[in-house]
Formats: sequence, structure tokens, C-alpha cells
Amino acid sequence: MSSKKWKEIKDWKGFKNLRINIVFFLIFFVAALILVRLFDLQITKGGYYKALAQGQQSSILEVAPKRGGVYFSNGDPLAVTNEEPFLRICVKEMEDQDKAAEEIAKIVGKSKEEIVEIIETGEGYYKTVKENLLKEETEKIKELDMPGVETAWQNKRVYPNLNTASQIVGFLNKDGQGQYGIEEYFNDLLTGEEKLEEEKVTPWGFLFSGTDDPSDQETSLYLTIDPNIQFKAEQVLKEGLEKYGAASGEIIVAEPSTGKIIAMAQDPNFDPNKYGESEMEYFSNKCVQVPFEPGSIFKPITIAIALEEGKISPDTTFVDNLGYRLVSGYKVYNYSQKAWGTRTMSESLQYSINVGVMDAETLIGNQTFYEYIKNFGFMERTGVELAGEFTSQNSQLKTSLDNGIQVNFANASFGQGIEMTPLQIIRAFCGIANDGRMPESMTVIEKEIVDGKEKTMPEKNYKTVVSKETTDKLAKMMVNVVENGYGHLAKIPGYYIAGKTGTAQVPYSVLGENRSGYSDHTWQTFMGFAPAYDPRFVILVKLDNPQKTKTSEYSSVPMFHDLAKYILDYWQIPPDYDVDAAQAASAGK
Repeated sequence: MSSKKWKEIKDWKGFKNLRINIVFFLIFFVAALILVRLFDLQITKGGYYKALAQGQQSSILEVAPKRGGVYFSNGDPLAVTNEEPFLRICVKEMEDQDKAAEEIAKIVGKSKEEIVEIIETGEGYYKTVKENLLKEETEKIKELDMPGVETAWQNKRVYPNLNTASQIVGFLNKDGQGQYGIEEYFNDLLTGEEKLEEEKVTPWGFLFSGTDDPSDQETSLYLTIDPNIQFKAEQVLKEGLEKYGAASGEIIVAEPSTGKIIAMAQDPNFDPNKYGESEMEYFSNKCVQVPFEPGSIFKPITIAIALEEGKISPDTTFVDNLGYRLVSGYKVYNYSQKAWGTRTMSESLQYSINVGVMDAETLIGNQTFYEYIKNFGFMERTGVELAGEFTSQNSQLKTSLDNGIQVNFANASFGQGIEMTPLQIIRAFCGIANDGRMPESMTVIEKEIVDGKEKTMPEKNYKTVVSKETTDKLAKMMVNVVENGYGHLAKIPGYYIAGKTGTAQVPYSVLGENRSGYSDHTWQTFMGFAPAYDPRFVILVKLDNPQKTKTSEYSSVPMFHDLAKYILDYWQIPPDYDVDAAQAASAGK
């Protein structure tokens, strides 16, 4: 087409009108498409998209897998998630708020004024009126059939055993996050957050992949805790606190061959279902989070080192004519400052003589003694799967021994001036009771069930702390403590029990006083294992400042007896000897 012809067409008035008409047509066409789409979204599919929008208000709740359960070793529930109905209202959808408030009040046991206040207070698409509805309440709400008034379901964490094992399990806070114990340590695993990350959640809360029912993906934990032994330990502890006037206390039962924790009791404890009503100090698990000075239950560790190094035998004698040793210019006394004369190292445990154990440490030498302390794991975590475990890396123990002052080593030899957690020292005694092979880590986990399948647990590792020859000798010395020494109230007819008493002074600093030295408060403990020559369990009993007894001989020792007797009977462990025959033989003499 020539340029002249094209110019004539453009100058034609009709052409200009055509262009305007085409533009208007396109505008109206697009507008019509938008109107059709809006009609489809708002009218035809309005209910669907409204429900979708409402669903996004709780997308995390609906999409996230149900929190996994925590169970005792026998499968009894310790922490479970239940679906519970609750009443919620949508103010924007309510047609007659006054009438709705009146009807709701009749059903849920609240006043009309309370319901009105809920309606008028705060923001948000939904407002919760009442949780944990009764069955009849749920049915009556459905019968109301009022716009904006409905029941819904939510996951709620429940602890069926109330206070039992509360410091082990912990609790969920209001944001659904695990606090303390198992709940905190395994929070991501129990919530399935790791799985959701793998599944790549969209911004709308939907999964690109995965099962239709997220609850199928939950992870459940089965603990090593035996509910019957746990309950008995808590009972013995509570009764002991009342009987001996102690402020608080802990008991640990462990399997020495595996490092499994069979029971871990603490009193005072709390109800995880009502954690808001408890003192915060009760939430901490003192067995793993709060160190203490062990006192004389530490003496077998020092004796074991001296035996292993060949510096003493059970019959090695020492002379104690003063009731103390002069160390670096300080007099370090026996309990009650008694002088014992000439005694054997076995008797240093039997009668808990500080002088004899100090002499053993001197024979060992400070550096060697210190290396054994570290090898026994007193300056590292036990690895237990509980939140907030204390580490001794910068503790009093390390500070006391790093400076090389001789009096500090003398005190440390009998468990004074050094600190550790109850679980750290019970792990060391697992090594003593297990032929010198100490579990590298303690555990409260028996098995994990992931997506309905049992997860393969890692193999248990051990490290040798002393030889079997040493532990055999030490076991006999500790049996002598129970048969003939201050541990006599731990005796159980038919069984040989190995044990050691301990009474340590509490530093002023622990009591919150800004001064050095020790108060008249005490920690009274007993450590023992049974049967002594084929140990199945190790028990630590610890009482904080009993008012009615001066030493552990008459407090923690009888408590150990009661719990150990229960376990021997419960596990049906065969006796070491025939009681009647032993009595007859004794009478014959």
C-alpha cells in the first residue's frame, strides 16, 4: 500500500471512531471477565473460600503433626495429646449478639455479662469462649444452630500421672513449646517440625507432599523409667522428707550395665497440667541441673583409685591418733573430730574415717588423682536426654583442683569442697558396679517410634575407669560398710548390699549468703548397689538438710533399704544366700 493511500485512510473520520470503539470494547470485555470471576468467587464458591480463609487462622494447628506421646517403659502414658472440643465465636458472623450471649451462658455455666465481655474484648477472627467442653455442652451448642457460634477441636497436652515424674517430662507452655525435661529436649522431634521443614510448607500452610493425615507422622518416645519403681521412689522420698524433716530431696535408680535410668524422683514436684500454679524452682530437675558436694559417698572413688594404682590394699593400715591431718597449715578433721587409732583402709570406709582416705590420696598423688577424677566424668555432662544439664567445666570442682593447693585435694578425697550433680556421681558408681566399665552416657530413652516404626538406637559405649580386680575388692569393702558399719540399716536378709554413707556440710554460698565457709546445714546421702557381686541396680538417696537426724546413717540409709527391698522383690532377683541356713550356722558358732 502506498504512503499516499495509507494517509487517506488515517484521515478518514470513520477510522478514528473505529479505534475508539475497539478500545472501549476491550475495556468492557475485560471488565465483564472480572465481574464473572468475582461472581464465581463470591457467590458460587464463596462458602469454600470463606472456609479456606478461616482455616488459615489456625493453619499451624491443623497442618502440624499431633505432638508425639511420651510413655513409661511399660507403655503407660506420661504425656499424650488429646483432641478436645472448645466453643468459639465469630463476631462478624453473629446476627444477634445479645441473644447469642444469653443462650451461650445457659450452656457453658458463665454469666451473660462474661460472654458479652468476650465478644466485645480483643481482636481476631475467632474468640474462644470455653475449652474442654463436656459432651452434653457440645451437643447443646450444635442444637443452637446460631451463626457465628460453633464448636471446634484442638490438640491439648495431657499428663495423666499428674505429679509423677514431673521433672523428667517437663511441660508445654501457652505457646505450645516444651519447657524443661523431655518436652524441651525433644521439642522439635515431638512436634514434627523437622518433618515439616523437609516437606516444605507453603505460605498458606499446605504441604507440597506428605500424608493426608499428619498425625500418622508423629514420633513417640518410650522411656527407661519403670512407672512402678518411679512411684515407689517418689513415695519413699516424700515419706522420708516428712519423717526426717528435710527441705527437699532426690532419688535416682540406674541400671549399671547400660546407664539406663530406671527412676528419678524429686520432691517437691509439680503437676504439669497446672504448672502455672507451682513455684518456678520446682521445675528444675536437680538430679541433672543442680550440683552439690557429695561428702563421704565419694570416698569409694578415692579408694578405688588408690587400689587401681597399687598404692593400698583393703588391709593397708594407717594411724590416726589426733582425729585430723595437718595439711598446708590447716587441720582437716574426721567427723566429730574422733581419733580412731590404727585402722585398715577397709575400715576407713566402714567407719567413714576422713584421715584414712586423705592418706590414700596422698599416696596416689595430686596429678594422678586429678586425671582419674576427669576420667570418671565429673567434669563433663552425662549426656542424658533432659534439658539444661549442668556441666562442671567451670565449676567449684575444677577451680579447687586446678590451683594445686594440697588442702583442696585433701578435702576432695572425702567429697568436700568439690561439686557434681547427683547423676554425675551415680554414673561413676555405674562404672564401679559394672566391673570398671562406665557408660559414656546415661539415658532415659528406651526407644523412639517414628512414623510407626521403631528407630534403631545407637550402641552403648563404655570407658574403663578401673579394672575388674579393683571393683571386686571395692565391692567387698562396701559390703563391709553395710554388714558392719554405718550402713547397717541398709541390710536386706538374703542379699549382700554394697553401700556408702555420706554427710556433707552445705557452703554458705549455696544458701545465698555472701561469705566463705560452711554452714550447719547438711546434705545426707547414701549410695549403694545390689546384689553386691552381680549388681542389677544402683541407687542414690539424697536429702537436703534433714532437721531430725545429724547423719545419713539414720535418714537416707533406711530409705535406701525400703526402695532396694521393693526392687529386689519386684524384679524377683534370687537371693545370694539362704537366710535360715546362715542363721543356723551363726547360732552353731
